[in-house]
Amino acid sequence: MAYKHIKTNGIGWLRDFEGTDAWYWGTDYTDGDLYEAEELFSDGHRINKNRLIFVSYPEGAVYEPVKSKEGQYFGNAVFYEDSIFFLLADFNERELLIYKYVPGALEASVYERLSLESVKNCYNLMLEISPLTLTRQGDEGRFQVVWPDKGDFEIEPSESFDMRDGDRLIFSKWFEDPDYREEIVVRKYPSGEVIKQLKGSLKHMPDGQKWILE
Repeated sequence: MAYKHIKTNGIGWLRDFEGTDAWYWGTDYTDGDLYEAEELFSDGHRINKNRLIFVSYPEGAVYEPVKSKEGQYFGNAVFYEDSIFFLLADFNERELLIYKYVPGALEASVYERLSLESVKNCYNLMLEISPLTLTRQGDEGRFQVVWPDKGDFEIEPSESFDMRDGDRLIFSKWFEDPDYREEIVVRKYPSGEVIKQLKGSLKHMPDGQKWILE
């Protein structure tokens, strides 16, 4: 069997994108996730900047369009409308940067700049689709849409955000009563009102299909 060697310079795990099987992304967690890096910086520690790469399939070409600087840390990446969008926190400048990257290009461009003060902290701060949305599921039991519009409402402790579908927000909710099971909770945006609950879990397929596993 022939093996293809992909030079990632230490990044040993690649993640799928929803919406394409032609690109994958990976990052290193030198100081944990984005929230943990923020805590270290806030406590006066020097954080080790992390890296973010994109890898094409089947060629295995590696792209690193933005290299973080001291005091900066990458969040997650999503694939939306044939482009890759990713999050970078600049703790020195107190900014959140959303970058747009056209797959295969050498550079990425800043798509949106937000003040870091627009969020309480970076706990579960994530880019999501569709449409492109920046969300935060706080440790205080609230869910927030930070950008491009705003929403803020309470959710149950066993709920976790799954996806946005226009004016609908889809959450996964788990139960142990006594056996483990999951339900899909559909909430109206921006009020957070529960519209319906479905038995099962949601599976995202590479071509954009959504499967409900009952």
